[in-house]
Amino acid sequence: MRLIDYFDRGADLFPERHCLHDGTQGWTYREVRETTHRVANGLLKTGLPLGAKAAVYSPNHAMAYAALLGIVRAGLIWAPVNARNALEENLFILDNTDVEFLFYHSSFADYVARIREACPKIKTFLCLDDPEFTAWLSRFEAAAPDLADAPDDVAMLISSGGTTGRPKGVQITNRVIETMNSIFWASMPIEQPPVHLMVAPMTHAAGVCSFPLLPYGGTNIFMGTADPGAILAAIERHKVTHIYMPPTLIYILLAHPDIGKYDYSSLRHLVYASAPMSVDKLVEAIKVFGPVLTQTYGQAEACMICTFFSPKDHVAALEGNNRHRLASCGKPTPLMRVEVMDDEGRLLPRGQRGEIVVRGGLVMKGYYKNPQATAEASTFGWHHTGDIGVIDEDGFVYIVDRKKDMIISGGFNVFPSEVEQVLWSHPAVQDCAVIGVPDEKWGEAVKAVVELKPGTTVEEAELIALAKEKLGGVKAPKSIDFVATLPRSPVGKVLKKDLRATYWAGRDRKI
Repeated sequence: MRLIDYFDRGADLFPERHCLHDGTQGWTYREVRETTHRVANGLLKTGLPLGAKAAVYSPNHAMAYAALLGIVRAGLIWAPVNARNALEENLFILDNTDVEFLFYHSSFADYVARIREACPKIKTFLCLDDPEFTAWLSRFEAAAPDLADAPDDVAMLISSGGTTGRPKGVQITNRVIETMNSIFWASMPIEQPPVHLMVAPMTHAAGVCSFPLLPYGGTNIFMGTADPGAILAAIERHKVTHIYMPPTLIYILLAHPDIGKYDYSSLRHLVYASAPMSVDKLVEAIKVFGPVLTQTYGQAEACMICTFFSPKDHVAALEGNNRHRLASCGKPTPLMRVEVMDDEGRLLPRGQRGEIVVRGGLVMKGYYKNPQATAEASTFGWHHTGDIGVIDEDGFVYIVDRKKDMIISGGFNVFPSEVEQVLWSHPAVQDCAVIGVPDEKWGEAVKAVVELKPGTTVEEAELIALAKEKLGGVKAPKSIDFVATLPRSPVGKVLKKDLRATYWAGRDRKI
């Protein structure tokens, strides 16, 4: 099945149930289906061929979601663009994925001129929350062509960073989405029409989590704010059953003074992923929200649910003598193989650490226009995650380290080389190294260790402000340490492993 087919199944069975809701206004499956047909016809009218790329540059917004459904209905490829990225990163993504049609939200209207200049392949721009969008829709019929099933065609072109920090286009096929949905349904059976609160960006895991809910008449609630109190209130108000959040957001909610004020009994699955979670805060979250905490492990290249740690697994770990198991990301899911491999391609026995490798229907088709990176990621016939892990005798998988220098801060990937390039540009900086250090709120916090030029000085705040200006708040260092000399190898390479060891000393997990 194609991605749009899951939505159409929901529209057939629940035509008058709300599909999208912005907190005050709802749109039924019937209304949204009509919109997606008009969007598809509008896209096709421009002459875009099947397989062309279209993107939506928007915060979480009901019409942004309707637009992405229209894109896939037209047989085009949706190229997700995270509205929280710095503009320069999104310019690279839009150009690298060959986007030709861009829907955008009015909050990014000031970016359009810059996007036109940097991304000449984009031929059409359309503002989603402007009367011109409604007028544009009205020009097209609400009956787009019903395209043939195409399991191996690419439906999504997700951008995922590489070791250099430059995003790579990850090709996700209809078959990958079908496998992901199937694993979701097997792991988290849906017993009633669900209500999904979309608080994390719809371009990432939160959006992917919504797809399996569509055939069951799932309602997607789009938050117009990231205010933690509003999120807590929305769970009670809308009787939310499903929600995805990175651990960082869960930490913020747990610390909110209104955490005990609301009723969370409607929740069935509070899914957390994207970064390791503090075991202590996980225990606290279970006490607050109930036995609904659910962990999945995957990545853009191996979509979302390679392993699954169920609510029952969480409770069993708490009630038994297995609290350490709360540091696990669960067991491999039914349609995936998950193993640990050494550098020579040998699968390792239980209890030994190595790189986590996966094989199965969740693995991407390959990197877009990057056969070398595709070959590297699939060495020895397995997809290489870049994570170092161990599988215990009961089959539970634990992530303990990373092979690469990538930092995961608050569920977002930060690549040290990008940050270092900005810091090096400051006239007082002689050399620097950016690493991830343990942080209760972010999981990992970005830290810069800086060596200054002799006779110069610079304030920590100035360097952080520089990084925020160039890269945005997520990638900017949260703190900076100044040292006389950075540790280096005999050939002059900065020894980041030695730097990290100082901050991670005494911890079992180095992530």
